[in-house]
Amino acid sequence: MWGSAECFLCNQMSFVCSCPYLTRHLTLAIPIIAGFLFLFVVSALLHTSLSDPGILPRATPEEAAHLERQIDNSGGSSYRPPRTREVLINGQPVKLKYCFSCKMFRPPRTSHCSLCDNCVERFDHHCPWVGNCVGKRNYRFFYMFLLSLSFLTAFIFACVITHLTLRSQRIGLLNVLQESPLLICFFSVWSILGLSGFHTYLVASNLTTNEDIKGSWTTKRGCEETGNPYSYNSALTNCCAVLCGPMPPSLIDRRGYLEMDTEQQPGHKCSPASQGTGAEASLVGCAL
Repeated sequence: MWGSAECFLCNQMSFVCSCPYLTRHLTLAIPIIAGFLFLFVVSALLHTSLSDPGILPRATPEEAAHLERQIDNSGGSSYRPPRTREVLINGQPVKLKYCFSCKMFRPPRTSHCSLCDNCVERFDHHCPWVGNCVGKRNYRFFYMFLLSLSFLTAFIFACVITHLTLRSQRIGLLNVLQESPLLICFFSVWSILGLSGFHTYLVASNLTTNEDIKGSWTTKRGCEETGNPYSYNSALTNCCAVLCGPMPPSLIDRRGYLEMDTEQQPGHKCSPASQGTGAEASLVGCAL
């Protein structure tokens, strides 16, 4: 991903070299369009980076103790809670894994990010481009970032080609190719377009990157192949559900105070932003 970012920066530098020439010989609209696209890219990037991706509050000691008492009362022989539970999603059994860091059963499509040390709803991936997890609350901004970045990169590539064509009429094609970073622009365009295409496929299928890599809904149980229980069997409906659905409220108490856990193991990080109450409430609505 960082290689694609470097290609994009080189692409921007090549546009800076081409823009004055195209403005003089063609139209002033070129830098205006590029500036508008650039501002949209930066806006989507900041929204993705600064938004809560859907972090779930950790269970308080009281909630964790209550859960363990429930396990003990149900006849469990082990002190530690079982690793999985099963709920039905649209008639299909889905396993809920227990998070020993957050002391709760993760709701469906939730994963614990090892970099952020938080459980994130509808976890897609941790993106180094934005320095944040991509999840339920900021995926739409991340997709808009990729889509607008694709338009900007394709526009810059078209400008570089136009600049190359106009200058080649004066000094020759070979001389222009020696000066133009056309090859870098080409790879930059296709790497970003490829990533945008992949996430368009995920949106149309109502999948996450995490589910696609793990093949969560392509494995077979017995003789039956499990399908995606979250898909509406319509690409348009899936797109509307993922990108245009209501924004869920943030569960983070940004003004809350975290007391250090005396039983916490050395070296284990506990995120102040993700500590809170109501971990059991996060499972409400799992069984549909």
